Amino acid sequence: MAIGGALSVGLIGLKAFVIQIQSFISPGLPYFSIIGLPDASLSEARERVKSACQASGFSWPQTRVTVNLSPASLPKRGSSHDLAIAASVLAAAGAIDAESLVDTIVLGEVNLDGTVLAINGLLPIMLHAKQHGLRRIIVPHANEDEARLVGGLDTVCVRHVGELIEMMGGHAKYQLAPERRGEAHDLSHGNQAPIEPQDMSEVVGQEHTKWVLQVAAAGGHHVLMTGPPGAGKTMLASRLPGIMSPLDDAEQLEVASIRSLCGTLGSHGISDIPPFEAPHHTASNAALVGGGSGVAQPGAITRAHRGVLFMDEAPEFSPRALQTLREPLESGYVALSRAKGTTYYPARFQLVMAANPCPCGFGYGDGERCTCREKDRVRYFSRLSGPILDRIDIQVEVPPVERITGQLTAQGACSRDMRLAVSKARAAARERFRERHWGCNAQAGGTWLRENTSRQAVELVNQALERKRLSLRGADRAMRLAWTLADLEGKDSPGKSEMMQGIALRTRLS
Repeated sequence: MAIGGALSVGLIGLKAFVIQIQSFISPGLPYFSIIGLPDASLSEARERVKSACQASGFSWPQTRVTVNLSPASLPKRGSSHDLAIAASVLAAAGAIDAESLVDTIVLGEVNLDGTVLAINGLLPIMLHAKQHGLRRIIVPHANEDEARLVGGLDTVCVRHVGELIEMMGGHAKYQLAPERRGEAHDLSHGNQAPIEPQDMSEVVGQEHTKWVLQVAAAGGHHVLMTGPPGAGKTMLASRLPGIMSPLDDAEQLEVASIRSLCGTLGSHGISDIPPFEAPHHTASNAALVGGGSGVAQPGAITRAHRGVLFMDEAPEFSPRALQTLREPLESGYVALSRAKGTTYYPARFQLVMAANPCPCGFGYGDGERCTCREKDRVRYFSRLSGPILDRIDIQVEVPPVERITGQLTAQGACSRDMRLAVSKARAAARERFRERHWGCNAQAGGTWLRENTSRQAVELVNQALERKRLSLRGADRAMRLAWTLADLEGKDSPGKSEMMQGIALRTRLS
């Protein structure tokens, strides 16, 4: 009888935990079992690991082999533990030195021929290992560039199980496939040059809406744009990340960890440009907020974390899907409960919604081109319920462009100048809220706002409350807008003018 051990790391959402893998080789009929709440893909590791070890020149024990994944109370999923299982069996059989695996994380999926394949979620795993004092990690060679993003770890990359055996003092017989010898792509900016958002100056007209989006970017405010087809709502929304404050190093790693978990880090890389997600209006609840059986997977709102979630044709989304946004908009995270536990994902995104004035889209101005019945108009906008609209900081009308003058490019404000103004405003807000750890005005608490806003400005809010133009939540959001307007103008606090503008932006009277 012999026992060998190895360490791996599992993920429940973005929360990582160390898995102790022990292999026990005991007398009995040939049998290979894995215990400790593995999912289907992890149970299938039996055949992958056995074939990969044999392809490396290892003679598989013709006895009973039992692999335990500890802690046994937590669910384990995915194929990223294949290499660690192989290492523990090899250690138990004496094919490698068991001491060489002490305090070493082993990660990788193995193929039947022994090659080690890339895994998803490596970045949050490595960050967890570093935080908990584990300094050595073995990863697939295909993940080398992702592994290089985290410093302070002794990272070893392997292409084949045979390389692992030789590294640990054993003897192996294997041959690398030619396609495995190439170098991985650089992830500093993805596999290709980073895709920069297009410039705001390319949008013809709509100077007022551009200014509104600049206010939204400066304070982290949610926006609803209403206007006829072709007015430029989608163009404006897609350019919003280009004027937002750049992500700092911690935020970049946070966004990259989500992309690593989703398997999209290779196409995006590390960038200071906030993410942009635009789900189709037919998207399901699970696609929007996350879901799946067993352990829930991230949805569009998590992929948009620290960036923009754009919902074009917002009234066309199902009412149930829209209602699922209510809690994440307030809390900044989403909790998904499934059969194997509750998963928490970050979801602090900036919501931008676009809508036509009616189903046909021409119910603006005198409405002479509109063909919709009144009940159709009411039904169309009723999907945007009061609780959802009350969480939208800015509601703005986007009128049609009636005339083109001059050149069609380089008109109005450019993204670079707008981003500079937004960054200055964000810096002022961060300095003001430094002790409270709020990143922007949209996160400011109502108590702080009421205590620090001038009486004259608060009186305007009270008048709007008395006239039923604002709810109490809307009053707080109007004050947050006023503070953002003051930051953009370089003022220490908002006055009556900024508060009037804030209330107007809330009530679609701008």
